[in-house]
Amino acid sequence: MRGFAELEVSLHRRDSGSYTVDFRFSQPDSDADNRLVPGAAPQFSTSFDELQNLAHNPVGYGEKLTEDFFSDPSMKDAFTQALNIAESKELSLRIRLLIGPTAPELQNLRWELLNNPRDGGPLCTDENILFSRYLSSLDWRPVRLRPKSSLTALAFIANPSDLADNNLASVDVAGEYQRARDGLGRIPVDLVPQPDTDQRASLDNLLDVLRHTEYDILYLVAHGYMGKDNEPRLVLEDETTGKVVITSGSDLATRLKELTHRPRLVVLASCQSAGNSAGDALRALGPRLAEAGISAVIAMQGNISMETTAEFMPKFFKELTRDGQIDRAMAVARGEVWDVHKHPDFWMPALFMRLKSGRIWYVPGFGEGTGGFEKWKAIGRFIKSSQCTPILGPGLYESMLGSQREIAQRWAEEFHYPMAPHERESLPQVAQFLTVNQYQRAPYDELAEYLQSVVKERYKDDLTGEDENSSLDQMIEIVSAKMRQSNPYEPHEALAKLPLPIYITTNPGNQMAAALKDAQKDPQVVLCPWNEYTEKAYNNPEETIYARESDYHPTPERPLVYHLFGRLNEPDSVVLTEDDYFDFLIGVTRNNKLIPNEVRAALADTALLFLGFKMDEWNFRVLFRSILSQQGSVRRGLYAHIAAQIEPEEGRILEPERARRYLENYFSQGADISLYWGSPEDFIKELLNNWDPNSR
Repeated sequence: MRGFAELEVSLHRRDSGSYTVDFRFSQPDSDADNRLVPGAAPQFSTSFDELQNLAHNPVGYGEKLTEDFFSDPSMKDAFTQALNIAESKELSLRIRLLIGPTAPELQNLRWELLNNPRDGGPLCTDENILFSRYLSSLDWRPVRLRPKSSLTALAFIANPSDLADNNLASVDVAGEYQRARDGLGRIPVDLVPQPDTDQRASLDNLLDVLRHTEYDILYLVAHGYMGKDNEPRLVLEDETTGKVVITSGSDLATRLKELTHRPRLVVLASCQSAGNSAGDALRALGPRLAEAGISAVIAMQGNISMETTAEFMPKFFKELTRDGQIDRAMAVARGEVWDVHKHPDFWMPALFMRLKSGRIWYVPGFGEGTGGFEKWKAIGRFIKSSQCTPILGPGLYESMLGSQREIAQRWAEEFHYPMAPHERESLPQVAQFLTVNQYQRAPYDELAEYLQSVVKERYKDDLTGEDENSSLDQMIEIVSAKMRQSNPYEPHEALAKLPLPIYITTNPGNQMAAALKDAQKDPQVVLCPWNEYTEKAYNNPEETIYARESDYHPTPERPLVYHLFGRLNEPDSVVLTEDDYFDFLIGVTRNNKLIPNEVRAALADTALLFLGFKMDEWNFRVLFRSILSQQGSVRRGLYAHIAAQIEPEEGRILEPERARRYLENYFSQGADISLYWGSPEDFIKELLNNWDPNSR
């Protein structure tokens, strides 16, 4: 797959008739953004009336818009320079058109009709020139990419019973659903409303389905129009009667934003009975959904023909399943519609996106082109002989409670974190700020309060009134138990069934011990004595936080669960701030002899399975350095070790394969670690599929 050079084109209002244009260009081998136009930013202006008069002449519209946009020679030179550099290095040029909040009217222009100023051909049908309308979002939640094999779609088709009374044509639900299925190809598609039921295509029903099932793609078909207040509106169904209910685009965007798991791609498809007004509404709705946190939105800008849709959609989704690149799939599909079939409405599908990488999914595994992992048999042997030690990270609970980055960004926003922007994603650094800005125990109190609110809000259907009065630790156990029961690949559930004597966790919850108890085992829970509080407890056997027996030795039947970074029910034991991490490194070195011999032996003389970490974050780096400090590390080279990097987050690592090689080289300092790229569930599936407990 070709790499990408990036060209961001930003448009902002200058005065009532003109806009400034800023070109920023970057290449994959450089972290620098280069301004291609020296001096003052060039300007662009156009006649909206003249373009409107050309609305039924796509060729003329494209020529006029191109002529106006590139009227300043410096802009044409800048674009040509970016394209030439990309071609000379065999890169695709990814163009992100960023329309600033001062110029929302520019979203109404048909940018997909722009021509390449170098040769006059359509710009958006070239597979090597990837075009999208890029929008930032105030939503700080990370966009987690999904494995390719797990993609699912929901078709939501609204056909109120009284459309004729509102001068609207009936919607052919069966036909529209078949179009969605044909377009989505091999991706499984569910339907709302389900046939032969009294289910309605209401907003509440849509949200209820999305709340209980994590769909990647939402394919939405409905009548729409622009209100007098320039607010897009969709014609949905009443929950009880099935009659027309008008829903504003802002309401839809707000409600989708409130979901824990939102679709990564929303396709706003005009029904065949809709007119141009529906296209105007969908085009206006696209930016609202992207700004609300939807990763990518495809909106049909007009009354697109059935033939164009029938050719565009299957080609788009076929290309999307090749490499997950949404903007590349759009270019190929547009090219198919224009170059092969010569349909003049090829420009109508518009892509609004907040993905810098353009990718919606990834392939889990040990790196592209590696031919698979060759050490499964060895890992299976180590597990069977109880010579494997899982080391568990935050990725095992983030799907339930949210990521540490989310918490950090939320606190940074709420408490006005004043340091560098990139530090706002680091929980240890933001937590350290709270100890100074608020009070010493503030981050620990805030963490407990935040997690409690998350559990009560997200899992209110799983908790009884009595449960909600339980401790945070108990509520998490209740929710995680239900997750284990419904998912055989839930990591704690799968790991608890393996014949392992020691489990080391950096997580403050009790999920691992609870899973072991469910597996009819008798786990012993111990805290690492890294600070004065835990050290004092260690020296006092009556303290409940250090459950030990003088003659206890870990076995698969009575395994040890060793909490390195503390427990929620003992806040003074939690490793959270920058100072905590530094003190942890000092403490485990000073109190090395207080760490159980079996734990030290496991870290030095068994195969290590790191599961649920981001290899580039604080918690893993500190953990890794503390492991290297253990005596007997020379024997670590006798084993195969695996680190399962939790699934890539959009925009966090732009080149996963190069990042994988770098991280493997870094970690080879103290152990031969193979880096698995994917979620804990991805890895558990492969582990269970490749491990035969009866093998020798």
